[in-house]
Amino acid sequence: MPLHLTKVAFGAQSMEEMHTWFAGRGDEALLTTRYLPKRHEEIVPSEGNPGGSLFWIYKHQLVARSPILRFTEAELGKTHIVISTALIDVHPRPKRAHQGWRYLSDEDAPVDLCAGESAGDVMPVGLAGELARLGLV
Repeated sequence: MPLHLTKVAFGAQSMEEMHTWFAGRGDEALLTTRYLPKRHEEIVPSEGNPGGSLFWIYKHQLVARSPILRFTEAELGKTHIVISTALIDVHPRPKRAHQGWRYLSDEDAPVDLCAGESAGDVMPVGLAGELARLGLV
């Protein structure tokens, strides 16, 4: 089972804006991080492992994912997370915002939306938080 990462979609004003940004980037995009994840071997695709994804947090919910292709060295000792620009919408799931990235197990990852399926509008932050506090989502 692959391991995933989560990251806040900082600066995104809407889901449409996120899709537009990814659509104009070619096949791959680079995200620069200070450190190579210690568990990077569990994230990248390999024989028998489909590889993990970077799940995007928007308005305190996991809303989409980008498959992680590999990690490469960047200048000044930093690391590039190379992701596919195929932004895949998922069933929204509450997730607190955080700085940088965090690990997400495959069991806790939201399921992809099927073709033609819609998640509707993103749940209001207050409602998502209250439902999570009550253990309902």
